[in-house]
Amino acid sequence: MKDWMKQIPASELATYRSAGFLTEMTVGSNPALVVVDVTFAFTGLEGQTLEESIATFGSACGPVSWETMPRIVRLIDLFRARQSPVIFTRAAEDNVPFAGKATKSKRSKAPPPRANDFPDAVTPHAGEWVLGKTRASAFFQTPLLSYLVQKKVDTLVFCGVSTSGCVRASVVDGFSNGFATFVVDDCCFDRSPFAHAANLFDMDAKYASVVSLDEWSALMGEMSA
Repeated sequence: MKDWMKQIPASELATYRSAGFLTEMTVGSNPALVVVDVTFAFTGLEGQTLEESIATFGSACGPVSWETMPRIVRLIDLFRARQSPVIFTRAAEDNVPFAGKATKSKRSKAPPPRANDFPDAVTPHAGEWVLGKTRASAFFQTPLLSYLVQKKVDTLVFCGVSTSGCVRASVVDGFSNGFATFVVDDCCFDRSPFAHAANLFDMDAKYASVVSLDEWSALMGEMSA
């Protein structure tokens, strides 16, 4: 059993399964990867504690970000090797009208320099789309859906941060727009282990198939066979 599933009571897993939840989705023929908000604003700086990361960036998740990063890199590489679309999201620039905020949280200060930059390990390659967004979902008032239709994408795979926030919001909208939707659990992270587990459970129950990096790698191998 996966570590995050150990936090879900066995009785609740049984209840959901008996009600028809927690079923598997079928992978289509043309997947795209959405890397959600893996910027310094949400990772903090490498080597910082969670408390130091929050003191610097406010919204950062600290060490778990950097523990997850190598797996995110491996996932991105899988899509690049297949020449499948890779989309990176981050906050829209300050000069975007009506930018608003992704959550109702209150920050004590403006984000510091580099908050919206990507760590070197996940820097987008030339030709990969960096999508600025103003709210939690990558779909909200963005051209993402039009882009996916143009590319004939039928399957969306999500990784990034936070599991309980922008990842979840984007996953729900991806499912609602008719895509086969997958979440790679060990390529997502959150400042709260409880929120991470609870939201993976809920997405797996209702809106997506939650798989590990190794499980997704095997699925991609089957697609290429």
